[in-house]
Amino acid sequence: MRIDFDPEALGSTPFYKLLTSVVVPRPIAWVSTISRDHLSANLAPHSFFTVAAVAPPIVQFTSVGRKDSLRNVEDTGEFVVNLAPEGLFEQINATATDFPHGVSEFEAVGVAQEASARVKPPRVAGSPVALECVVHSTMGLGNSTVVFGRVVHAAIDDAVMVDGHAEITRLRPLSRLGKNEWGTVGDVLDLARIRYADWEGQGPEKV
Repeated sequence: MRIDFDPEALGSTPFYKLLTSVVVPRPIAWVSTISRDHLSANLAPHSFFTVAAVAPPIVQFTSVGRKDSLRNVEDTGEFVVNLAPEGLFEQINATATDFPHGVSEFEAVGVAQEASARVKPPRVAGSPVALECVVHSTMGLGNSTVVFGRVVHAAIDDAVMVDGHAEITRLRPLSRLGKNEWGTVGDVLDLARIRYADWEGQGPEKV
């Protein structure tokens, strides 16, 4: 038995809570930006985040409403996606605080920063991965704006690399779930994709 939900009848906020409880887990883009005058660096987590394209490499995150991250991206055309590691859990959550415009989350929360290689916004020094991006385009969808960024530089801590691969158990990324819930890396399943040429007798059992 299933329960049916009508988005229009339920309303945007209740349906938003429903969506974020079932579209899980969601990776977190810990986005750093800088103001137009380069005086204030902003840092905020965005859990509507994914890879948008491979060639060229483009990532995307969604700003729900108009926040400082979006304003700075529009003003400067640059941002950095920092991986949100488990070890910085409390700092990541704190940077989601609705600080007044112009207040740097780096300074308010005490997050160490370092200079980026190709863009003006700083990177999070304690994050094992930083994807430096220039804006490819933006798209307005209702009350949200999707930001597409072309990755122009990637900086990865060698401590998380194993044989040229960023090892998930060393990255320890956080994810967002429903309500105030966060996810950590649990069991990791390793299963290769099946080629059609090898499909006969290799598919999963039908249920």
